[in-house]
Amino acid sequence: MKAKARFLIAVVVLGLLMTGPFIVTSFLVWVDMKEGERLMLTELLLSRLPLGTTMTLFGFTIGCFVLHKLFKQYVEGLLGMGEQLRLMLGANRNFRVKQEGPPEVQQLAQAANDLAAQRDALMSDVEAQIAEAKASVEEEKNRLAALMSELAQAVVVCNLDGRILLYNNRAKLQFKALSQGPTSVAGGALIGLGRSIFSILEKNQIEHSREVIRQRLAAGKTPIANFITTARGGQLLRIQMVPVLAAAGEEGQEAAMSGYVLTVENITRSLEEESRRDQALHDLTEGSRAALGSIRAAVANLIDYPDMDVELRERFVKVVDDEASRMSRKLDQTMHDFADSMKSRWPLEDVLAIDIVAAAQRRIEDRLHLPTKTEEIDDTLWIKADSFSLVFALVFLASRLQDHYAPRELRFRIINDGKLAYLDLIWAGPAMSSETFYTWEGESLQAHGETSSLTLREVIDRHGGEIWYQREKAAHRAFFRFVLPVATPTAELPEERRSTGRPEYYDFDLFNFEDQTIDLDRKLSELVYTVFDTETTGLEPSNGDEIIQIGAARIVNNRLLKQETFNQLVDPERPLRPESIPIHGITEDMVRGQPNIDIVLPAFHAFCEDTVLIAHNAAFDMRFLQLKEERTGIRFTQPVLDTLLLSAVIHPNQESHKLDVILERLGIVIDARHNALEDAIATGEVFLKMVPLLEEKGIVTIRQALEAAEKTYFARVKY
Repeated sequence: MKAKARFLIAVVVLGLLMTGPFIVTSFLVWVDMKEGERLMLTELLLSRLPLGTTMTLFGFTIGCFVLHKLFKQYVEGLLGMGEQLRLMLGANRNFRVKQEGPPEVQQLAQAANDLAAQRDALMSDVEAQIAEAKASVEEEKNRLAALMSELAQAVVVCNLDGRILLYNNRAKLQFKALSQGPTSVAGGALIGLGRSIFSILEKNQIEHSREVIRQRLAAGKTPIANFITTARGGQLLRIQMVPVLAAAGEEGQEAAMSGYVLTVENITRSLEEESRRDQALHDLTEGSRAALGSIRAAVANLIDYPDMDVELRERFVKVVDDEASRMSRKLDQTMHDFADSMKSRWPLEDVLAIDIVAAAQRRIEDRLHLPTKTEEIDDTLWIKADSFSLVFALVFLASRLQDHYAPRELRFRIINDGKLAYLDLIWAGPAMSSETFYTWEGESLQAHGETSSLTLREVIDRHGGEIWYQREKAAHRAFFRFVLPVATPTAELPEERRSTGRPEYYDFDLFNFEDQTIDLDRKLSELVYTVFDTETTGLEPSNGDEIIQIGAARIVNNRLLKQETFNQLVDPERPLRPESIPIHGITEDMVRGQPNIDIVLPAFHAFCEDTVLIAHNAAFDMRFLQLKEERTGIRFTQPVLDTLLLSAVIHPNQESHKLDVILERLGIVIDARHNALEDAIATGEVFLKMVPLLEEKGIVTIRQALEAAEKTYFARVKY
């Protein structure tokens, strides 16, 4: 029975106790009296009735006041104490009963707190022993999580229903980069624990690969399947699938497939580069046929007619020179266009070209005692190189020059030509023959007692570059030119803030997760939720106030996933109220240029699709969303749970159900308030603490939670 009903019954009983004996006594006396006595008594009572009534009402009022005080202190106070004791038993172990009210109640509160302290000491000891026993298991989990998180390859693990139960950071960034349309706003919604992989990859291809693996398992072959698919944005992905096998049952029985691991590689850029190289090779060969034909014809005439006149000979020589120059320009242009694609099987690193030169100078001067200088140095140029072999090649050439031509000094030059870098080794002296240079190219690298199995040509090929010998006739100098690829920035996936502790990218309990739609009769602990909050220009959605921020986080398998969030500022397309800025800390400059609600709301709808919504004072936030239905065409039709109403269900005898008070009551600490994402995360923490408290009251399903919430006083509030 509710406390108010019990109080009303007590008031009625008090009234009966005050008036009942008088009425019963009067009735018995009246029955025993004679007629004359009755008349005399009636006249006497009527003359004294106003005073008697007044005294009775005054006494009744005093009695009600005393009764209310006693009821407040002993009945409602003990009911509130009972709620607080349950908090200590479950949701907030560190909570303590407030010692207030009459001395007897205070003594009871003190005794309860003392018992809680003893309980905490025992539980702390037990927890310490459990933590020690679980330490090795946790260490293994941490190693697995760290390994998966730092892999350079995108990895996703799914159960047989295609629900994601593990993914690493590379996969998160990979699929965020592929997101388009609504999913491209506020981080994208393509990947997440409990989400379906079929929103990213074609279900038919996954099912076909599973069938291939089953056949290979039956044939005793390596269970692996590969396929290439197209993502939403037209990107080509190479997928490799391997099975996750459950533990084998009886002896001889094959292990069943309980899930699968997908490794994902974006091959769009590599295929495009291969296609461009193939086209360039075709153009180069086809485009050179005419030039080679002209050169061949001119050379044939020069050989067949050695006595032709000088003018005609010069014309043929000019043809050869022009065609050779045109072919050279064509080769240079092709090399320039594909400099960023120059790759070999040997891993190259980004290094400053000036560091390569400095290292070569030190070794040449220390080992060969040959002076070196620099000229035309671009000290900001980065190249892709194997530092050791490239420096060795420079020292090798310096050693050969010293042995054959004895130059007085060597000079280095670095030139940036866009996608190519020119590294020149310069000396003054007589010209060398092409045959000598070709001989050096094929020799194994040797310099001052050090040897390498690599040749100069192999070093150049390792870098995907070129080398040639060239004369500067005017300056009476010559140089070897190394043509190397410039280290250009690639389209790397964005880095995200690293979190301390184990990442929340996996949940192996989802192996048994069944793909079910929202059912109002399912348990609260079995559903997937989206906890959200909004920041607005004001508190009057029906009078033109607008959303300026939406923040949300997901709850999957009773875990609040703080790394799977939605956080987006919104341009309200109207000025902010000055009085609201100090509350939420969002300024005009912060929202100016942000996407408007027409873009953000579809993205949020995609993020929370097929989940139950949770908010604190949800009627306020939902009103803003409902007012945008006609404009955006977006409707949120899923069930909505309100932690404010649920708090009133769980703790009806507590005075306040504000979010700050609930956080304190449940022992939850957050970094900030009045930030949509932080408030959403706080609300999620509150809801997870409320689930067992609701179960204690017999509320275990979504339907029961909604019905209980609708009966509270706060459910009447409208916006």
